[in-house]
Amino acid sequence: MGILHDDVVIINQSKNEAEPSVITINCPDKTGLGCDLCRILLFFGLTIVRGDVSTDGKWCYIVFWVIPKPIIKWDTCRWELLKNRLIGTCPSCSSAFGISYYSSELQSSMVTDVFLIKLFCYDRKGLSHDVTTVFCNLELNIKKVKVSTTPVGTVMNLFFVTDTRELLHTKMRQEETYEALVDVMQAAIISCNIEKVGPEVTACSQASPFLSSAITNDVVLRTSNNVSVTMDNSFSPAHTLVQIACQDHKGLLYDIMRTLKDYNIQISYGRFYLKQGRKCEIDLFITQADGKKIIDPSMQRALSSRLQMELLQPLRVAVVSRGPDTELLVANPVELSSKGRPLVFHDITLALNMLNTCIFLAEIGRHVIGDQEWEVYRVLLDEGASLSTPRRKIEEGVWKLLMGWEQI
Repeated sequence: MGILHDDVVIINQSKNEAEPSVITINCPDKTGLGCDLCRILLFFGLTIVRGDVSTDGKWCYIVFWVIPKPIIKWDTCRWELLKNRLIGTCPSCSSAFGISYYSSELQSSMVTDVFLIKLFCYDRKGLSHDVTTVFCNLELNIKKVKVSTTPVGTVMNLFFVTDTRELLHTKMRQEETYEALVDVMQAAIISCNIEKVGPEVTACSQASPFLSSAITNDVVLRTSNNVSVTMDNSFSPAHTLVQIACQDHKGLLYDIMRTLKDYNIQISYGRFYLKQGRKCEIDLFITQADGKKIIDPSMQRALSSRLQMELLQPLRVAVVSRGPDTELLVANPVELSSKGRPLVFHDITLALNMLNTCIFLAEIGRHVIGDQEWEVYRVLLDEGASLSTPRRKIEEGVWKLLMGWEQI
């Protein structure tokens, strides 16, 4: 009972690179589905230029107009892979009729296997970015990383990853990973070892007494000072209308959907449109988990304030002194489901590569900042490179690329 499997997600690829491709999703609804779908599109390097969402609480119909970013090479196989990932996120059609839930719903609470990829190699410019690009193409999610450069010009890379395809325990998948690394690193690679480790190695949430105040406090870099969030209960007898006007940035719709998911908010109808000059307008008709409007003024203020904060400052970036060295700090909020923002380390390494700045040491950890858990990237910059590139330029360059404003 329900619709055909192939009709759950339909992708109409644009024949003209300047025109967006259209992704149509027709499936049973669940709270947070929009966030999960936007996260996948962000992971695949797609920019959403327009979106329409409608649901009756049981079944939803979603259309995204997307443009691929030149971060990852796109071909027919990758479009098919994207379709499979989107289908895997949607609840099964039978769940709408009370029959069963798609297996991903049952697996969401299961512990995902974590693997340690220990990579020993000779150092060279752009090494970290090349490795992270390989992981993106292979759908390996970096949970934690430690990159250490030795005085003799070699690098020990420790990547703790999960495999979206859940095949890294197999010899074939490990060989595929090794061959992909060799292909991009060639003679620079010395050894590579892949082993399964316990999930506790990435469970590193903690207080953050050793983080710079440039990250723990509000910092200067923002998407824009012109973010407007208004709520109105007069337009609909059953819904609260949320109207948002702001400047576009990479992952904008994901940031909105992530916030609503954390507040357990249901979207009944939504429209997203990117205008000229990268100005965005978003209209959302929403309800609380109980299906009612948001009447409580304190709840309205809390949600409005959180949306404004997430859109003004979706990430925090700062370049600070760490003793005699220079450290780049990047922090992004983590979903209540414990998922971090996709492609952050990839974009950090790309920006530093474009700035001709090398990485001496890199670490990823989870920290509690205020009332939220954040994923914090700590990158110790190569001393020579940090002296040749002004700190302010590094800070702004990394920020602009993370925001999708690639001109560095």
